[in-house]
This record gives sequence, structure tokens and C-alpha cells, in this order.
Amino acid sequence: MRIKSLRPSARKKGRVLLELEDGSLLRLSEETAEQLALREGMELTDALREALAAAPVREEAVRLVGSRALSRRELERKLEKKGGAPEDIRDTADWLEDIGALDDRNYAGVVARHYAARGYGPGRVRQELQRRGIPREHWEEALEELPPPEEAITAYLEKKCRVSPPDDRERKRLADGLLRRGFSWGDIRPALERLGGPLEDD
Repeated sequence: MRIKSLRPSARKKGRVLLELEDGSLLRLSEETAEQLALREGMELTDALREALAAAPVREEAVRLVGSRALSRRELERKLEKKGGAPEDIRDTADWLEDIGALDDRNYAGVVARHYAARGYGPGRVRQELQRRGIPREHWEEALEELPPPEEAITAYLEKKCRVSPPDDRERKRLADGLLRRGFSWGDIRPALERLGGPLEDD
């Protein structure tokens, strides 16, 4: 099958429309059309057909990772929703990893630092790493970047404590808030005791 026509898109800058002999229409970036050296009347080889089929997936992937950091799994999910073929998605993700545009190890550290800066603890960071599909092999290194939990817990208590010294009810409210933010009871308890005396064991 041959390329019947190749023309710029009237609606989207940087996009070209490729019409085939059978009347089907493909939309590609100008850059992809140039890389593949496409021209009117050109016969489509099997290799060229494969490249054309994968081009939209690759273009969408580049757009996605160019707009914000993503894990490989997040990118794959987004491309699956767009209808990309599994093989094209896998090949595109491999290519982006090879050129350094997709790096789960680095992204794990970015996620950990982001949530630590917002005052969250290790438990919440683990939830986020899992939610974003970052492989567990990168978790420990990312968690090592977190500051000591005492700093974030103290800052939280100073901001949220309504009663000074806090009574048992207030300390329970504060403890529940810290647990939801991903801190362990072993880190929370000493901070609450500094704030209002010893806690009784349940």
C-alpha cells in the first residue's frame, strides 16, 4: 500500500495527516514524518507500517513524561487507556528508560522527598510508592532520604494542638492524625509524652 497524500494539519500545528490508498488517515507529528522520511507515493514496507503504528504511542509517551515525572507503570497505564498496543507500550517504555526519560529509582526519591516536605511519614510514603507502581526494589533507598520522623511529628503537634497541656482526648485526636499521615505509634508516643506526660498502656 502506498501513501496517497501527506499534508499539514489545518487544526493542529506541528501535526501532519497521512492518507493511504485505502482511504485510511493517520495523524503524526512533523518530527516523526521527517524521521521516517515519509513522502507521497511511497510504498509502505512492513517495517514502516510497524513504525507508523507505534508512532502515536511514542508521541503520547513523550508528551506525558515531558509534562511531569511518572513511573514506568503510571506511563503504561496512561498509554493503555489511550488504546496503545501492549507491545508498542512496552517498547516505548524501554526506549524512554534507555534514554533516561523514565527512571523509577530516581522517581521514588522524588516522591519520598515531596511527601516528607509536606509533613508525611514513612507509612504514607510507602502507600504513594505502591500507588504509583514503583517497584519495591527502589523503596528502601527512597525511604532513607526521609528526615527523622521526630521533626515532622513535632511540627504537626505544634500546629494542631488545641489545648495546652493536651488532655487524653486531645492526645488521642493528635495521635490519630499522625497515624493517618503515616507515622508509627513508636515514633508518635514519645512526642505525645513530651507534650503532656506519660501515656497509659491500653
